Amino acid sequence: MIKKIFLYTLITFTFIISSFIGIAYYYLYQFSKKQIHVTDSNKMFILKKGISLHQLVDQIKEANLMDNAYLLPYLYKLHPELSSIKAGTYQLQPHMTNEEFLKLLVSGKESYFPIQFVEGKRAQDWLNLLKNAPYVRQTLSEKSNEEIAKLLGIEGSIEGWLSPNTYLYTADSSDISILKRAHGAMKSNLKQVWENRDSELPYKTPYELLIIASIIEKETSLSTERANIASVFVNRLKKKMKLQTDPTIIYGLGNNYTGKIRRIDLTDIKNPYNTYIIEGLPPTPIAMPSLASLEAAAHPAKTNYLFFVANGTGGHTFTSDYNSHKRAVTYYRKLIKY
Repeated sequence: MIKKIFLYTLITFTFIISSFIGIAYYYLYQFSKKQIHVTDSNKMFILKKGISLHQLVDQIKEANLMDNAYLLPYLYKLHPELSSIKAGTYQLQPHMTNEEFLKLLVSGKESYFPIQFVEGKRAQDWLNLLKNAPYVRQTLSEKSNEEIAKLLGIEGSIEGWLSPNTYLYTADSSDISILKRAHGAMKSNLKQVWENRDSELPYKTPYELLIIASIIEKETSLSTERANIASVFVNRLKKKMKLQTDPTIIYGLGNNYTGKIRRIDLTDIKNPYNTYIIEGLPPTPIAMPSLASLEAAAHPAKTNYLFFVANGTGGHTFTSDYNSHKRAVTYYRKLIKY
């Protein structure tokens, strides 16, 4: 009789435990399939290094990311493979389930953020862009351009030494790491272009080619004109003529440029970038040149052009003698008055 009671009790207890486990499994399964509270595909979740399970639960609760977040530890016991979470910044998707969210944290597939360095912009423009880039770790805020140049291994000015492109980075990437990639790309591009340049160009060093490329970049945005613009500068340098290019003057004026070049600016001997006064090239590049402008500087068109002026339609009129140039200037001035 006692044996029967014991057996009955054991069966009942086992049934209760099994039922409890079944119910618990059911609720955990339902919990894993519930959707997180995300409606915006731009929602980010930042998981810091060394975070504990309890800290993760607290973070999820604070962000109101899911219902019944207290069940996470139990879900981890059921699926221990979901507990190997990796630090990073993750992009959450609408309709993502709790399980999918945890699998994302386990995958380590962080979100990448783009930063676009546009050709023709100055180094300071790019540094300002970096200061406002989301999730970038700022290390250069208190450093001068000269100090930044040293960190990049650049002797002299940083200007011109960064390659325009769209760079992808993960959260907590440092600003200097992004600049190092841009600098590495420019060094590689310049080296290749220099090695394959045309013969008998008036550049003594790759840096001189970089300077000319930066001026080309500022003079035109038309791919069809770059080689002709380059030919004008090459022809002038060969003839020992001054470059007389407005973008260099504007660069030298810096914050003093008011939007219009004055006559006094053309005769300013204190502006080292005044190519209406100085012989040869300005001391540094004046912008970040594209690969297309580097190629144009290395492979200028074969022309006799010595002058060019805007034609009023987005391009330029190229001429080989001063009288023709004056007529083109007169035509342009008449055109812009209408």
